Amino acid sequence: MIAIIDVFHKYSGHKCKLKKAELKDLINNEMSHFIIKIQENQTLNEMFADLDQNRDLEIDFQKIIVLIAMVTSACHDLFSPDHNH
Repeated sequence: MIAIIDVFHKYSGHKCKLKKAELKDLINNEMSHFIIKIQENQTLNEMFADLDQNRDLEIDFQKIIVLIAMVTSACHDLFSPDHNH
């Protein structure tokens, strides 16, 4: 849990919120083993809009936890012994 908090603050700094470019950097640098690197702005825009439900153009820690939960769930489905390859 501490590692997740530290990574979030590495990109958000003292303001504790991520702008779109900071979210892209966090995903590309820290989550590329689980999410394909974001190359296209459309992909980033769609992901950002999905997370930014209140349309404040920032992603707070709670929204990052939602993203991590979604990725973790998808990985669980892929790596589950019952998953058919």
